Amino acid sequence: MFSTASNFRPWAFWRRVQYGSAYFTFVALVSILVYVVVFYTPSNCFDGMQNGGEAGVDCGGACTRICAVSVIPPAVAWAESFAVTDSQYNAVAYIDNRNEVAGTPELRYIFRLYDAAGLITERSGSTVLPPDNSYPIFEGRIDTNGRIPTNTTVEITPADLWLPFSSNRSQFRTVDIELLGTDVRPRLNARLENTALTEAQNVEVITTIFDTNGNPLTASQTFVERFAPRAQTDVVFTWPRPIATTLRTCDVPSDIMMVLDRSGSMAADSTDPPQPLTNAKRAAQTFMQQLRSTDQVGYFSYATEPSRPLEQTLTSNLGQAVSAIDMTQMGTDGVQYTNMGEAIATAQAELTSNRHRDTARKVIVFLTDGDVTRPLNPVTGERDIAYAADFARTAAAAAKAEDITIYTIGFGDFFAQIDNVLDRDVDLVQDLASDPTKSFLAPTISELESVYRDIAEDICEDGPARIDIIAKPPADVVLGR
Repeated sequence: MFSTASNFRPWAFWRRVQYGSAYFTFVALVSILVYVVVFYTPSNCFDGMQNGGEAGVDCGGACTRICAVSVIPPAVAWAESFAVTDSQYNAVAYIDNRNEVAGTPELRYIFRLYDAAGLITERSGSTVLPPDNSYPIFEGRIDTNGRIPTNTTVEITPADLWLPFSSNRSQFRTVDIELLGTDVRPRLNARLENTALTEAQNVEVITTIFDTNGNPLTASQTFVERFAPRAQTDVVFTWPRPIATTLRTCDVPSDIMMVLDRSGSMAADSTDPPQPLTNAKRAAQTFMQQLRSTDQVGYFSYATEPSRPLEQTLTSNLGQAVSAIDMTQMGTDGVQYTNMGEAIATAQAELTSNRHRDTARKVIVFLTDGDVTRPLNPVTGERDIAYAADFARTAAAAAKAEDITIYTIGFGDFFAQIDNVLDRDVDLVQDLASDPTKSFLAPTISELESVYRDIAEDICEDGPARIDIIAKPPADVVLGR
């Protein structure tokens, strides 16, 4: 018998469909179970193998760790070291991390300090490197055994551990900065704010001071043990030695001693009025008028001996100091010799007296004809140019040891042709200065006026120095502990 459409039963058809679906579902589940039990290895981000959906060994996929091959390697921007004491240096380097989210809690590094003879010493360590900015690394009080480093390098080891960071430079914000005592025991007071909603502990804070050209000048480090969320805290950085000579900016006032040669050669061109002394006085007065109201200035002249009392001790009354220069006259008690060493020592005494301000840098602007003739040799009692020159160098070294910056000017037409100069110690003029860039020769009055302008600009650079204060989160924050 043949089935006809009238014999079709829908309920029976759908029952067969349900039975079939259940069968195939059962088979699929059994297959999946067999695959998971027999063949599938789940991701394990700590087993030292690439498995599961990992993009590398224990990284990528379901793992928090970021694969090192997908990270832009960090780069050293610069490295430098700065004297703390005669044999100890702070080393700092800036490291660029251009990854937007990837940072490492374990960036290993080695600082190396060199001089002309080669490697002095090295210091290694590890630090946190957050993402998307430049961050400093710091090592303090590196012993150089009396050697002076002239080159500092840092070598960083490629990090194995890279993680997505929840913290960056914006977490810790600098609210206020105050730099004090740059000429005695420098102290930088700063207030930081933790902008996060979580507490941070053992936060490393590094400050670096730059000049207006972006050159690093000095650095220091401190730590904040507990930094409450959405709170502010005060941090303090200190240096054991003055840094005012380093921070040549208009934000730091200056105490300046002007020293003028009035030995016999300063009336060689004319005696009424004495020339070139009269023109030199006028140039010195013009220099004083270029100083700022925040500066103090003192003035005296010298020949065989410095003027006693000084024509002008340190004062903030610049007009009074300008008038004091008018009082200078050639000596009348016999031949007027040149005692550079005693003049520098006298300027140093005034700059270390109670009239000097602790917040100001100390500066000597020293004019000489270059013909050093005094003091006499104490052994022979006679004129001894070599002894007098060494006496001046010793006095200058003592002033520099007190962090006094010395500018020297060799003034007179006998400096116009150095090869023909007799009895003019050009090398001495340079040696007395703090460095060769602070030594000048001015054969004419117009050149002297130009030199004084250059010195005024050099003492006070345009614009303030930059002070970076950067706080880095500790490794346990990065790791989420």
